[in-house]
Formats: sequence, structure tokens, C-alpha cells
Amino acid sequence: MMNNQRAHDAAQAEAKHVNNAASRILERNRLIARVAIARKKGARIVLANGCFDVLHVGHVRYLEGARSLGELLIVAINSDEQVSMLKGAGRPFVSERERAEIVAAIRVVDYVTIFAEPNVEALLRALRPDVHAKGTDYTAETVPERDVVRSYGGRVAIVGDAKDHSSTDMIQKVTGFL
Repeated sequence: MMNNQRAHDAAQAEAKHVNNAASRILERNRLIARVAIARKKGARIVLANGCFDVLHVGHVRYLEGARSLGELLIVAINSDEQVSMLKGAGRPFVSERERAEIVAAIRVVDYVTIFAEPNVEALLRALRPDVHAKGTDYTAETVPERDVVRSYGGRVAIVGDAKDHSSTDMIQKVTGFL
């Protein structure tokens, strides 16, 4: 009986290890393979993307809205270099690997990948998600990647709550108190 209990405990520990947030951060080629498997099983694939430098409720609502559009949610996170170019000197505050792990820990997220290109067009072409979800700071016609998504038969969806939340605003508020 004791050996069975140890085996059970070991199996549970292994399952917990495999299911940790870091294990859901995938390089592009592994992600492409996982998407292919999910697609064969009939899953609708959704891709969301962003910097996610300082996580706030707007990010959570965006990701929950994206997840509601399909069975597999992939989140693409801008590399540190790209965040610095987008947000300015001193950004990101949190490294790409740590941002990826934090986002991967959110219940609705299945996989996270980090992209180094200035936009997600190459990733969209590689994964061909059914839906490319963007936040409410866009409209379907202002999403920069809309033509790429439409070219392979995907659709763009705007999700989340009104853009009333901003990492930059949070940072300014916090630094004003210091």
C-alpha cells in the first residue's frame, strides 16, 4: 500500500510540475505543433497579444473576452526589446520571461509565446488562428494586422472592457506617491 501511495504522490507531483505556468510558455515551433493538434480535435484557436508589462484588470478582462471566442487561447507577448521601442526608455519593468509566466498563470490562458518582431503578423501567418482578439482601443478596421488575418480566412474581434485602464497611468500614479 505504501508503494502505491508513493507512486500516486509522485504522479501528482509530476502532473503539477508539467501543469505549472512556465510549462505553458512555448517557443514558436512547439506552439505551431500544439495548435495543429488542437485544430485536428476541432478547437477554435484564438490569439491575443500585448506587452502586459504591469498587469491590471483591463488585461484580465481582455483575456477573458478573448477566451470566450474559442477553445484554445494563445497570448503573444512582446519581447523586452519591442516593449522598450513601444513604451520608451526604462520599459519594460518586468522581463519578458516573467511577464510570460504571469500571463500563463491566468486561468483562461492556454499557451504563451514571446515574439520579437515589431508586430504579430508572422505569428498570425504561422498559427493561422480562427480569431485574432484585440482590445477596445482598436476597432475591427484599425487593427494593424486585419489584412493578414482576413487573408487566411480568420476574423478580428474586439474584446474586453472600455480602455479605462493603463499600465502607464498606474505607473504614473504610483510614482506620484513615492
